[in-house]
Amino acid sequence: MAFIPRFRKRLGVAALGALAILATTGAVPGAAQSGPSRAETARSDSAHGRGGAHADDRIVVGHRGASGYRPEHTLASYELAARMGADYIEPDLVTTSDGVLVARHEPEIGGTTDVADRPEFADRKTTKMVDGEPMTGWFAEDFTLAELKTLRAKERLPEIRPNNTVYDGRFEIPTLQEVIDLSEELSRELHRPIGIFPETKHPTYFQEQGLALEPKLVEALNRNHLNRPNAKVQVQSFEVGNLKELDDELRVPLVQLTSASGAPYDFVASGDPRTYDDMTTPEGLREIATYADGLGPSVSQIIPLDDAGNSTEPTSLVDDSHAAGLSVVPWTFRAENEFLPADYDSSDDPAEWGDSLGWAKAVWDTGIDGLFADHPDVVIEAAE
Repeated sequence: MAFIPRFRKRLGVAALGALAILATTGAVPGAAQSGPSRAETARSDSAHGRGGAHADDRIVVGHRGASGYRPEHTLASYELAARMGADYIEPDLVTTSDGVLVARHEPEIGGTTDVADRPEFADRKTTKMVDGEPMTGWFAEDFTLAELKTLRAKERLPEIRPNNTVYDGRFEIPTLQEVIDLSEELSRELHRPIGIFPETKHPTYFQEQGLALEPKLVEALNRNHLNRPNAKVQVQSFEVGNLKELDDELRVPLVQLTSASGAPYDFVASGDPRTYDDMTTPEGLREIATYADGLGPSVSQIIPLDDAGNSTEPTSLVDDSHAAGLSVVPWTFRAENEFLPADYDSSDDPAEWGDSLGWAKAVWDTGIDGLFADHPDVVIEAAE
């Protein structure tokens, strides 16, 4: 199917989905059918040599769901992303003390749940070193799944997204299995495959806790018959060592995440001096292509900002990645002024939406293969 008609179809689904989501307060569990994306099909090609995608293969990933409209990493957020037209929903994975993978942005859950208001858990507040930095709060791995299920999610950015706070207290913390079940149910209902794009969060940290994420992820994909080349699954990480290990165990695409600053923490912990800048040179990209299928850079690595915060000319990163055989799916599109380049702002109000369609179009025009978005409907509209 051609690119524009496919997006038009999604927009029709999005319109119906938006009406439906207003009438519901939760999400529907269930079970899957999936079809291959460009990167997934490419995974079965010989070695790791793949070129860039054509326009009709571009994907939209609901970043933590449709987190511009619902508290992130809730089934309601994931469901809305799919109904808006996203191809994938993205759970960040952490673990409970009893080894169950759940969807949270960080191991620290004080900012995304009501745990601070629960006197029964007051003594769980502590300070831990996460990737070499002290972090104080409540940590998922100090709770059993049963205990986590008594908590309720809340909006992480209430000053920027005050409308989302109306949903505070309504939704549980979902498990990875519940996210998989939801994607399968929605795939059947919407008559198109809804994939999952899980990220292993702070893998070195969880290994140090004796609660490695990767074995449980592999187990879950195997149990759900999703560890196969044509499953609509992609796995991502900001670290390198765990992706190299997963490359031996998984048959789905792997995506190396990078940032405009810093380095993978497993590099830091081992004394490896390489940074994300080193990894995104042509030579570094060729190295990534030996174990991964895609690159997930910050949008600012593709379109840098000048000292005034204005967008500048795109870098060669997309072309260099395609030359190395990597797809490129950057993070993260958000519609609010707080997250837009200054030349796309609409006012000094950080919560107000700026020229989000214009910015999304500018990012698409760099030739990327997909985009992580808190507002999936906007980036789909911009792809018209």
